[in-house]
Amino acid sequence: MIRALLIILCLCAAPLSAQNASQPQGTIAITDSAAQDAAIAVRIRDILNELDGFDGVTVSVTSGIVTLRGTTVDTATADRLNELVGRVEGVVAIENEVTETTDVVARLNPAVERFQARMTQAVAMLPLIAVALLAFVLVLTLGMLLARARYPWDRIAPNAFIANIYRQVVRILFFIAGVVIALDILGATALLGTILGAAGIVGLAIGFAVRDTVENFIASIMLSIRQPFRPNDVVEIEGDTGKVIRLTSRATILLSFDGNHIRIPNATVFKSRIVNFSTNTERRFSFEIGVSSNADLAEVRRMAEETVAELPFILSEPAPMSWIERIGDGAIFMTVTGWIDQEATSLVRAKGEALRLVKARIEGAGIEVPDTTYRIQLLGSAALDAELDQPGPSEQAPALPPAPEVEAADVTDMSEPGLDKLVDAERNDPDAPDLLTDAAPKE
Repeated sequence: MIRALLIILCLCAAPLSAQNASQPQGTIAITDSAAQDAAIAVRIRDILNELDGFDGVTVSVTSGIVTLRGTTVDTATADRLNELVGRVEGVVAIENEVTETTDVVARLNPAVERFQARMTQAVAMLPLIAVALLAFVLVLTLGMLLARARYPWDRIAPNAFIANIYRQVVRILFFIAGVVIALDILGATALLGTILGAAGIVGLAIGFAVRDTVENFIASIMLSIRQPFRPNDVVEIEGDTGKVIRLTSRATILLSFDGNHIRIPNATVFKSRIVNFSTNTERRFSFEIGVSSNADLAEVRRMAEETVAELPFILSEPAPMSWIERIGDGAIFMTVTGWIDQEATSLVRAKGEALRLVKARIEGAGIEVPDTTYRIQLLGSAALDAELDQPGPSEQAPALPPAPEVEAADVTDMSEPGLDKLVDAERNDPDAPDLLTDAAPKE
């Protein structure tokens, strides 16, 4: 096993000889001439002497059969011998025994010569390279100056973020134009396809690596063009409710009613269900109230709607409504609604006042609003006897007088001015750009 491995290593380490695949295809003459063989050998030697890389090759010809021996720098050079020799008239066959040299100096000399040739060519190309570089700089400078101008980008863009994108596109286009012009001057436009292909592959790989960032960037562009909300709007996004402070290139920032900052990535905002409570000035509130099962439900509904309609902060259109919602434990529950102008009235305070006054009106009419709390009272024998001695229905105490008229309290939203001041202070920060503008269309 070891001996076989050594033989294989020796064969691999041995110099590679050229293949005899390419052979002459012409007709072989019947006569044999020594003078012709000598002429063929002289002609082949003269050809090889004029070419580089065949200095170590010897030629011998016998009966039209050419035998080549010696070494060349690489195998490709040795393989060229078959093609050259086969074109000489009178050659019958070729025995190519030329091998690849292992001499370090011989193999380095062509590389050094090629390097020197390229350096000489580069020195000769220096004036042309300077002209190409100057053209590239001029085109790129023109693009930079055009991108920095305020007009027309600020005029045609809905906000500063889109204007900066336009400017960046202009810079990229002028950079590509400068590269194309420079390569055309140098006569190397074919290199542009290779550069663009490599850039496309690299861009695709980077796109997959930063997919979330790219998605967030595109969402920012879409939100800034078609704005679903304005500053100070009250919105609900992904369960978070607050007033809109600003829209940045990465996130939408809200101020909750507790004074906390909520930062939501724009990709999430773009894909989420957005509830904008500030789009319409009219807003409806609703509450649920229970009444005794013995009550006249139609009369209760009438009283509830009438009470809500008489409140000074309730809008006449749409009119208040009420309906029987469900039958619960010990009570029948009704839903009562009313509409307010939320720019002048607090929704939560209006709802609370309406519930308070409807309850007072129902109880004032002698209708019980049941308490759903269960009470268990353990009575002793004396207490039980007293309980049994209570008068019957005809002997009960007279009913309580109706409840006095109750006036509605002020329901102006005192929290809105304070929240608006906080939002305005946040928006006036010069170091925090905002993509929300009044000029952009609103969805």
